[in-house]
Amino acid sequence: MDVPISWLKEYVDIDCDVKTFEEKMTMSGSKVENIHSHGADITGVVIGRIISVKKHPGADKLFVTQVYVGSGQTRQIVTGAANLAAGDCVPVALDGAVLPGGAVIRSGSLRGELSDGMLCSISELGRTKNDYPEADEDGIYVLPPGEYTLGADIRPVMRLSEDVAEFEITSNRPDCNSVLGIAREAAATFDKPFKPPAVSVRADDADGDAGDCAGNYADVEIRNAELCPRYIARVVKNVKIAPSPLWLRHRLTMAGVRPINNIVDITNYVMIEYGQPLHAFDIDGIHISGESGGRHKIIVRTALDGENFVTLDGAGHTLDSSMLVIADSVKAVAVAGVMGGENSKVTENASAVLFEAAAFNGTSVRLTSKKLGLRTDASSKFEKGLDPNLPEAAINRAMQLVELLECGNVVRGMVDVYPDRRDEWRVAYDCRRVNALLGTAISPEDMEKYLARVGIRAENGAAVIPTFRSDIESEADIAEEVARMYGYDNIKTTLAAGTPTVGKRSFRQRLEDFTRDIMSAYGFCECLDYSFEGPRVFDKLRLPADSPLRDAVTILNPMGEDFSIMRTVTLNGILQSIATNYNRRNESAALYELGYTYSPKALPLAELPEERLKLTLAAYGEHDFFSVKGVLAQFFENAGIADVTYEARELPFLHPFRCASVAVGGGEAGFLGELNPFVAQNYGIGVKTVIACLDMGAVAAHASFDRAFTPLPKFPAVTRDISMLAPDDISAADIERVIRENAGNLLESVRLFDVYRGSQVAEGLKSVAYSLSFRSLKQTLSDADVAGAMSRILDALEKRLGARLR
Repeated sequence: MDVPISWLKEYVDIDCDVKTFEEKMTMSGSKVENIHSHGADITGVVIGRIISVKKHPGADKLFVTQVYVGSGQTRQIVTGAANLAAGDCVPVALDGAVLPGGAVIRSGSLRGELSDGMLCSISELGRTKNDYPEADEDGIYVLPPGEYTLGADIRPVMRLSEDVAEFEITSNRPDCNSVLGIAREAAATFDKPFKPPAVSVRADDADGDAGDCAGNYADVEIRNAELCPRYIARVVKNVKIAPSPLWLRHRLTMAGVRPINNIVDITNYVMIEYGQPLHAFDIDGIHISGESGGRHKIIVRTALDGENFVTLDGAGHTLDSSMLVIADSVKAVAVAGVMGGENSKVTENASAVLFEAAAFNGTSVRLTSKKLGLRTDASSKFEKGLDPNLPEAAINRAMQLVELLECGNVVRGMVDVYPDRRDEWRVAYDCRRVNALLGTAISPEDMEKYLARVGIRAENGAAVIPTFRSDIESEADIAEEVARMYGYDNIKTTLAAGTPTVGKRSFRQRLEDFTRDIMSAYGFCECLDYSFEGPRVFDKLRLPADSPLRDAVTILNPMGEDFSIMRTVTLNGILQSIATNYNRRNESAALYELGYTYSPKALPLAELPEERLKLTLAAYGEHDFFSVKGVLAQFFENAGIADVTYEARELPFLHPFRCASVAVGGGEAGFLGELNPFVAQNYGIGVKTVIACLDMGAVAAHASFDRAFTPLPKFPAVTRDISMLAPDDISAADIERVIRENAGNLLESVRLFDVYRGSQVAEGLKSVAYSLSFRSLKQTLSDADVAGAMSRILDALEKRLGARLR
């Protein structure tokens, strides 16, 4: 269920940010699936006033406008819309503005005239005619007459921005399937007062027309009280069908419902707000029965086998006796809880409307909906079982909105048939048993306070359950309510009595196992090497005399000179294994090791050295620098690490022009490169060997096994290939970084596919070619959509790196 946060705040004071709101509501049992920030993708669109409109001198269908956008600024903007006049206030996308879908507006020339921005229609702002019925369908949106702050952000004025919380509502909590239900839960979660709307209907005032009441218009008969425990009818006369005001249309749109007209919108609004579906009948479509004294007769009955019925969507259906219908004395006018009929729908010619609010059996509605292949918003709510005490509050709220929107005169009173009233019930509970079940020590007084927050009263050792909480039936349900309000995170983890200890691997252990699996999957064999070695290793690796890696822990009783210190670098053992494979004429070898290094904090040793786990790779033959880099890339991707960068670096044991440092999350995590030929000679390796080393502590700090599902894209990508001449000392990483920084949010991928140095390129330069892929998740991109991004990219490459198109 989608709940606009601003709507929710009307009924409970929420003074925290949306992230905190999401976390706390989820922890209290109302799971927030996502927070959608509508309008966040619109920037740089302001309110402007048209100063003048003139025909374009070079185009018959274009107009040149002068638009004042506040702060003493007047912009000239060319438009093709013919619905503008001086004095109109309109949305203006300034130079650099971003519209839904990622389109960036830039100043330019149209047929020789400067156009410094763009005037916006509702479609360009991501809205439709349903959202703004007064809008010109083919023109620029003109704001209704009023006082506006010119130059102000258009979003709050047109209600384009809203944070919407998407809740997962479980089937046992139909009371939460509404804005008020979520507000009640939010009030309990944050321990704030719950402030439901104050409902009053003027037609019910004492000075109303006592002779004109709903009972004079309609009569209701329930013939199957098991399937319909309650039915309420109210009447509105002198109906005026018109579009709803902007605030109501906005709320419906944000909640995922399409606005239609004021009467239909009121029923949908109340359904979302209260969770109670309503239906409106044209009262003239309901037969007047002579037995009812000339009143319109409503009969709630089961359908006849083979009875034909046409629903509001124009589809014909054949009913059977298991289905409940709303009928008059002649015909069915609605399938109860599912959909109304075409024969009684409210049209612009309706003079009076009968509003229905009823309680229907959830199982009956679900089976009927399934048989007919009709699943509506109403049926999805009814099928979970609604409180029969809810219809009265909901229909009164609808009447209040009818009066607020001035779309008719509410007739006094209501027809309410409620043969078997549902009252509160009691569930016995014992504080000691609840505490024993939860593993807590909550006092009886605190327990009563927690229950009171969710609307449950404690009386004489029992809980009095409100009728909207149909899910609470036993002491275990009471314990769950106490636990929710006490806070699941406040309940200490303990083992259940009589059960063995349940063990599991730590995150670090899971990461190590995962690393072994990945390395094995890519053909690397694990090797185990000694943690102690000799000082001559530092010379073989060509470490400088002042290198901190030479500061090693000395073993007091070594087995010999070659095993006299604890290693500070993991290369020696794995290079010896590589040398053994090479000398035994193995054409290819790929090895990895997960082992520790031991670095003293100070010498002489006064405390235990720092032990750091390292992943070391070494390979030759089938592997080169780029294939090993690819293995690392797959390792990082599967470990959930996206922020990985490589930069050129010189290390004494690596080839001076074929080595790089590896950074994770902005911090150095290791290195990758081809073994220095002199070091290879020291180990007796006569082939190019690639080595890599990662600090697993740095990796673990950014690794995650959490995965989020990403659906396959619905729209095709747009690709652009660019070939540039760039200074030879500019790295591919620098070029890619500039491309990504200037491409905008439509860029999907960047791929380097060619590097050339030769006779056709000047000395000191190189030719590099990239393939860029652009894609939108909302629409198919056109050439114009990516033109702005490409222009920014090429401009930035030339200015920042001196790279230009070939």
